[in-house]
Amino acid sequence: GLSQYSSDPRTEWELSTYSTRDQVLEAVRNLRYKGGNTFTGLALTHVLEQNLKPDAGARLEAEKLVILLTDGKSQDDAKLAAQTLKNLGIEIFAIGVKNADEAELKQVASEPLELTVYNVLDFPLLSSLVGRLTGVLCTRIKEKSNKENTDIPVNTGPQLSPTDLKISAVTSKSMHLTWSPPLRPPKKYRIVYFPSKGGIPKEVVVDGAVSSLQLSNLTSHTEYLVSVFPIYDTVVGDGLRGVTSTLPLASPRSLRVSELSHNSIRLSWKAAQGATQYLVLCSAAPDGAED
Repeated sequence: GLSQYSSDPRTEWELSTYSTRDQVLEAVRNLRYKGGNTFTGLALTHVLEQNLKPDAGARLEAEKLVILLTDGKSQDDAKLAAQTLKNLGIEIFAIGVKNADEAELKQVASEPLELTVYNVLDFPLLSSLVGRLTGVLCTRIKEKSNKENTDIPVNTGPQLSPTDLKISAVTSKSMHLTWSPPLRPPKKYRIVYFPSKGGIPKEVVVDGAVSSLQLSNLTSHTEYLVSVFPIYDTVVGDGLRGVTSTLPLASPRSLRVSELSHNSIRLSWKAAQGATQYLVLCSAAPDGAED
């Protein structure tokens, strides 16, 4: 499977799209380069949430490898997103070209770094890595496969996926999530949320016995995308997704002016729920303007 990214990741094809080597090579030849920014953290989150799922072709019993190819320093937190993948047993290889930050490549890649980090000065030099990288990848897959327990169930659906996400008690700064757990309880849940119009994704990890969560410190009057992923020892189940908007902050109402004098006025209003202070601005109206 392959995804390109800049400020917004884009899936070019899924793991299950092609079934032969020739089809994949033809797809690579027809690939159009996507220029733009370098939001590597967002791209890694996209791969986890969109491309490494059973309905995208990720087999539960197969090893999961991510090969990151980048020519710049990430503009968001790539280290945190990469750690999430590595915590799930997904191995990351980092390949830098031109202006890539080698320190960042080492933070993103899995151990041992001498096998998983590569850096070249220009794109044509990537061809020199193919032979070695292919050998390392195949060896790592065999090593990991020999260590894994092979009795992991292959079926998905209700056995591995939660259902019925409900979002309630929405305020200007918080919302409450509940969901129904899958038939097979996960080890943990990973909850990812971010504003739909752009923003750095935030995440919370809770125990697999939990089926509700309060999200707080949100931005008022903002639409949020929320995803809940069940995490097992060697796989991430299908996620639940929801969309909801936080409420706008309450406003004071019914402003009244009284007790006018030559140099003072008295103001009164109905309180805004949740307000701890008020800022009152006063300025003289321009000549000829209405008071």
